[in-house]
Amino acid sequence: MMAADIAAKGTLAAVALGGAVGSLARYWLVSVVPAKTGGFPLGTLLVNSVGCLLIGALMVAVVELRKVHTLVRPFLGVGVLGGFTTFSAYTEEVRALLAPDTMLVALAYLITTVLCALAAVAVGMRLARWAV
Repeated sequence: MMAADIAAKGTLAAVALGGAVGSLARYWLVSVVPAKTGGFPLGTLLVNSVGCLLIGALMVAVVELRKVHTLVRPFLGVGVLGGFTTFSAYTEEVRALLAPDTMLVALAYLITTVLCALAAVAVGMRLARWAV
């Protein structure tokens, strides 16, 4: 087996393991903070905001601050944080709220999520730079 094949398998394993960890963490957090039918999906908002904060910090740490093992980005960035955050659940929750009696909740959730995600990435980046 060639070194490139071994490295590719290591990367796939890191992503898979990280994805399992992130998905389980998301499942737990969303189950702890459930949304009422027709209510604001706070659990998914928290998951995506925390994930954005962490990806901002991770990217600064990995790209700007220090040399890390080649599997850190695939494990943490793609695996853990990719499995933790959820764009598909976000869009389905917005779609489910697009009814006459919950249209304002859908709009609030749509806008709040995007603003929180952008702010969280910026805060994560700033915190990572400050911590060093």
